[in-house]
Amino acid sequence: MAMVTNWMSQTLPSLVGLNGTMLSRGGTSDKITLFPSPEEGWQIYSSAQDPDGKCICTVVAPVQSVCTRDPRSKQLRQLMEKVQNITQSMEVLDLRTNRDLQYVRNTEALMKALDSRLKVAADSQKPLNPKSFQDLKVKVDQMLPLLPVLEQYRSDVRMIVQLKEDVRNLSLILLAIQEEMGAYDYEELQQRVMMLEERLHVCMQKLGCGKLTGVSNPITIRASGSRFGSWMTDTMSPSADTRVWSMDGYYKGRRVLEYRSLNDFMKGQNFVQHLLPHPWAGTGHLVYNGSLYYNKYQSNIVIKYQFRSRSILVQRSLASAGYNNTFPYSWGGFSDIDLMADENGLWAVYTTNQNAGNIVISRLEPQTLEILQSWDTGYPKRSAGESFMICGTLYVTNSHLAGAKIYFAYYTNSSSYEYTDIPFHNQYSHISMLDYNPRERVLYTWNNGHQVLYNVTLFHVIKTSGEL
Repeated sequence: MAMVTNWMSQTLPSLVGLNGTMLSRGGTSDKITLFPSPEEGWQIYSSAQDPDGKCICTVVAPVQSVCTRDPRSKQLRQLMEKVQNITQSMEVLDLRTNRDLQYVRNTEALMKALDSRLKVAADSQKPLNPKSFQDLKVKVDQMLPLLPVLEQYRSDVRMIVQLKEDVRNLSLILLAIQEEMGAYDYEELQQRVMMLEERLHVCMQKLGCGKLTGVSNPITIRASGSRFGSWMTDTMSPSADTRVWSMDGYYKGRRVLEYRSLNDFMKGQNFVQHLLPHPWAGTGHLVYNGSLYYNKYQSNIVIKYQFRSRSILVQRSLASAGYNNTFPYSWGGFSDIDLMADENGLWAVYTTNQNAGNIVISRLEPQTLEILQSWDTGYPKRSAGESFMICGTLYVTNSHLAGAKIYFAYYTNSSSYEYTDIPFHNQYSHISMLDYNPRERVLYTWNNGHQVLYNVTLFHVIKTSGEL
């Protein structure tokens, strides 16, 4: 998931009844905070852009607790503390009672013997002789340690009385809270929550795209294979499809490993092998809707290979596209043709002699591999470390080595570009594959024999006029 990419934090405040912002006049910029801190609620910042009603909204979701602002929440926390104190006191009493019980049982026999001797002495007409008196004194001395135990029991009785009072008070407070809660129609609230969740999901679909503003620290999934390779999940399959594919090496390879899940991939277990009819070149492969798209070795041909039928469905040449290390990324590796997918479909990134070695973006028709439209970015491909597409925008890193950053962005929707400065932590210092998965909204990388993921932060432009 992404940071402003979190579906809860991509949603307009009006959807959850928090729309307290007011748009400023066109051309001005107002910053409005609905709530002062995430602990108290949503943080929503808006800045009006133009008279058309477009604004940029950043929403920070609160801590996931709906009870923190409810006064009853404080009461319940106080009750919990009291219950914990009572529990501790009862544990102490239980421990002390168990400890002293055996001692009391042992002294019971002494008390019976002493009682018997005292009765004999009382009934006897003869005075006690010194031996009998000494015997009684010994038995009384044996009973003396019982006095502090009895004193402790007297203290425990007072504690038990206090505990009973505390429990009675707790019961009264809980009863009052229960009566107060009965005044709320929680079934109605539950229906409202369900309705809002549905609207939030609809909003998620409409606000899925945005501008890349940040990349998280790397998350290493596994260390396997050679320095170069690619790994991926299907960019178009349902979320229930958790398969992972791995392709080690950057040329002449034909073996594709298919793992049942990410967990299996991490453990290197439960996989099947696909043997491609033609070897691949580079690492710019893509799994899209159940098929593998890859560049055929020593050619500019793109092949669509279906895993289910284990056969080639279509193959087509990218006209004039360079291949065989003619126009690779800066790291080489026959990376002339890079296939990728985003929210808008299937893309090929490459270059030609006619474009003087500058990166060309072509949108492809997934069934026929026909080029639908192309853009010349003006950015030299040999100066790029790697690239990936998000929401119709190509993002380019300035290196494949340590210190790399996302340096250039080309927007296909406006045929414009800008230079960026987005930090990118290249943990293992040699990236040979970098691709975005629009279904999961993460970046997949193969970094010096390590398979790594990055979360992304997207900045969304939201229309506030009209119903979403």
